[in-house]
Amino acid sequence: MHVAVVGGGVAGAASAIALSRIGAQVTLYEAHEDPAGPVGSFVSLSVNGLRALEALGCLEEVQRAGFPVDRQRMWSGRDRPLGDVPRGRRPGDPLRSVTLMRADLVGALRREAERAGARIVVGRRLSGDPRDPLTGDADLVVGADGIWSATRRALDPACPEPRYAGLYSVSGVTDRPVRPPGDRPQGFNMVFARRGAFIYLPAPGGSLWWSAQVAAPVPPPDLSAVGPAELAELFRTEKTPLAVLRASSAVTAATLLHVLPPVTRRHDGRTVLVGDAAHPVGAGQGASMAIEDAVALARELASARTVPAALAGFDRLRHDRAGKLAKSAAANRDAKTAGPMAARLREIMMPFFFNRFHPKATGWLYDHDPGRLPEVRSS
Repeated sequence: MHVAVVGGGVAGAASAIALSRIGAQVTLYEAHEDPAGPVGSFVSLSVNGLRALEALGCLEEVQRAGFPVDRQRMWSGRDRPLGDVPRGRRPGDPLRSVTLMRADLVGALRREAERAGARIVVGRRLSGDPRDPLTGDADLVVGADGIWSATRRALDPACPEPRYAGLYSVSGVTDRPVRPPGDRPQGFNMVFARRGAFIYLPAPGGSLWWSAQVAAPVPPPDLSAVGPAELAELFRTEKTPLAVLRASSAVTAATLLHVLPPVTRRHDGRTVLVGDAAHPVGAGQGASMAIEDAVALARELASARTVPAALAGFDRLRHDRAGKLAKSAAANRDAKTAGPMAARLREIMMPFFFNRFHPKATGWLYDHDPGRLPEVRSS
């Protein structure tokens, strides 16, 4: 079976690994020379994503490229603790969430895809149309080309379009080792601020990786002009974000956040959408869900008699899980854009409920078993 994977990010590279593992002849097409780039934001993988990486055979390499994060702590803008839970796992799970730069994750997956036998073609932008000469002879086309997917538009010209979510994200790294005010312990920290949310976590070497998610009904006219100084003004009433921003002189990534209405046509007899092309979930789960998709798609293709049957089975398998997570992500996003009254209620109520109910509310997500890929068979 000849497979053309469109898109060389996390979803595309993971799909190339998984499909190569079951004996498919895979060509991965990427429009950019380096889809990750030399700089960028960081990404976290919770245990469900790590188990999917284990099924692909590249868990240890990704763990070496990042660092484990044990706890997730939530804070109010006034530095009051709101919650303290295990990061990306149930209590007692021996796996630990891993945080790494997105470029390092994509690089590790692409190297593994090449080792698995996939051919990677860069600098070639596909239209996503099944008649595209670059994919015309493929038995299967995997659309892994993100939220602005050309494959999705070719599959369904009437498909929904992304819209601005009322948030933009700017990420960076402190220039020097810095200790946040209050000598807070290590871990993933999220501050619910007046103008959005501010995330930071200590990285090896003593610097802090940070991401400001700014609530703005209208996006800035020039996102590239938003740097630490501009963010410091936006977060001037929050002591901890302000201290982190003052220790930084540049940003590594900036992007407008978008949402996408549910995609109703995610496959046909030959083409299938995976990752953000099918379900941009957010909530720190985009990469993990894309890797889960890759494993699930390969398993269905290995067991089904025909490609159309495999794609239908894959869609049934993934639809409810992705939809449930999308609802959780919407609630997460709404919390970051809440007004001052909602923020005050959160400060009062969250310390009593968050730690108690978080494990039950997220267990369905972290307990997911992606299964193992079958032994390589001839294509």
